[in-house]
Amino acid sequence: MKNKWRILKILVTVILLGFLLSFSLKRFSNKKITEDSVAVNLNIGTTPVYFVDEKVIKTIVNKENPSHRVGDINIPELEKKLNAIPAVDSANVYLNLNGKLNLDITQRVPVFRLTRKGETFYVDQRGIEFPVSKNYSHPCMLIKGNVQKEEYPKVIDLVHTIEKEPFSNKYFIGIVKDGNNYNLLTTEGLYKVELGDLNNIDFKLKGFKAFVEKFVQYQDPAKYSKISIKYDNQIVTTLNPHYAGNDSILTASSKELENAPSIKRQRAIAEATQRSREEKKENTQKKSN
Repeated sequence: MKNKWRILKILVTVILLGFLLSFSLKRFSNKKITEDSVAVNLNIGTTPVYFVDEKVIKTIVNKENPSHRVGDINIPELEKKLNAIPAVDSANVYLNLNGKLNLDITQRVPVFRLTRKGETFYVDQRGIEFPVSKNYSHPCMLIKGNVQKEEYPKVIDLVHTIEKEPFSNKYFIGIVKDGNNYNLLTTEGLYKVELGDLNNIDFKLKGFKAFVEKFVQYQDPAKYSKISIKYDNQIVTTLNPHYAGNDSILTASSKELENAPSIKRQRAIAEATQRSREEKKENTQKKSN
């Protein structure tokens, strides 16, 4: 019995709302839509963005309703037009009972800005690309290289991992994909951090943080050209050949390399091959004479 009364109450409520809405539409159908009767809310969401302004939205409203009458508004078509704006994630259009037109616009929030093959665009949380704006630049991670769409989920995870950790968020300012390798650009020094693939990101970044805190922070960052964290359980550094303090180290390393057994063996083979070629050439010349 209680369920029947509950269902009856719901039906009555729906009928009353329908009646009020119908009455409101009839009452305001001939009402002109003015600037004051259009409410545009562009910041539906936790992160404020400013790719679309109120002027653009109202221009679309006027274009879709040239008569400017409330009764002529095609709400589904208007929502379709608004959702077609690249920077709009979703649009909700509705009329109040007083005839006021409301437009709630959720804009896309970029996770990173990608430059690929000369084209620059944003990518949002769902991996959807949309163009940059001439009037607004959103602060986000800058990425350059041939990053494919199927890689977006892992790249988004990488960006979020960097941003949520204070050390990484302060240290890294950009990402470059070179071939199949990802490199992180730093705020300090001239070196890049070679990340490799996008697997085990947390482990790699923790290893780099430990290396910086134990070694790099006590040195001049300019002495390195690359710090690689792509390998398992090891960090490999490459010295900057243009850094004056590295001259003696690079010279010593070069001499050690020259004296290495494998290098000596390769050199001996090359010299023997060259001598053999010269002897054959001499014998051929003697026979011809």
